[in-house]
Amino acid sequence: MEIARSWLLVNALSGDYAAAARSRADQVVLDIEDSVDPAAKAEARDRVLAWLRDGEGHTWVRINDRSTPFWSDDVDALAGLPGLAGVVLAKTEAAQDVTETFDRLGGRTPVLALVESALGIEEAVAIARARGAFRLAFGSGDYRRDTGTSADDLAMAYPRSRLVVASRIGGLPGPIDGPTTSRNHPVVREQSGVGVSLGLTGKLVLDVEQVPVVNEVISPTPSDVAWARDFLADFEARGRVIRDGSDLPRLGRAQKIDRLARAFGVNPS
Repeated sequence: MEIARSWLLVNALSGDYAAAARSRADQVVLDIEDSVDPAAKAEARDRVLAWLRDGEGHTWVRINDRSTPFWSDDVDALAGLPGLAGVVLAKTEAAQDVTETFDRLGGRTPVLALVESALGIEEAVAIARARGAFRLAFGSGDYRRDTGTSADDLAMAYPRSRLVVASRIGGLPGPIDGPTTSRNHPVVREQSGVGVSLGLTGKLVLDVEQVPVVNEVISPTPSDVAWARDFLADFEARGRVIRDGSDLPRLGRAQKIDRLARAFGVNPS
């Protein structure tokens, strides 16, 4: 989960859970927050609970934010369920949001903090350092609505970079980018590449057909894998001797690429 690339969001009320579980998505997130009308949240939650109790899969759930009356019912119902991989906490704006959620879930369930507002972005370092924080994710759509920011790459670079820096300071894996609403594969590819260039290491996905594109773009390239394994082989052959200061960052990069390549099944070119 620390290196998961594609996070497929599924409407908890109307989505096909089984089809999502069979997809190539690294993680599946059943959504009982943004995609569900307030009047239907209890019904959606009950459907999620039945799925998790049946042990059909190791699944994440996007729960309602701490400021809503739905949050308490969500965490109390989900606490201790064996099929729950973790929760995605909507509209996280403070470290306390994460910690209270983590504690109410029993202190063992990972909390992925979805940051969706100007306040959340500015509090990102504290959120990343919060007890129970697992990864940060960017709720780009709500952020744009909160700030009036356009979807332009330049306009969105600051909040994305802020989450990357906060994750590094907090000792978390790289953050997860917001979704691309277009189903056009070249657009999905381009947007995924922008996120990677800024240091994000995952992406929320709205449609199962986007998953292979996101997985490919966020995975190491075959040429990167070839370089990494050549470097590591040479490092071993010379007795693991560090020749100069540039060897240390190269070693770290090579080890990371090799680990990701083995996890994702990427072969060198």
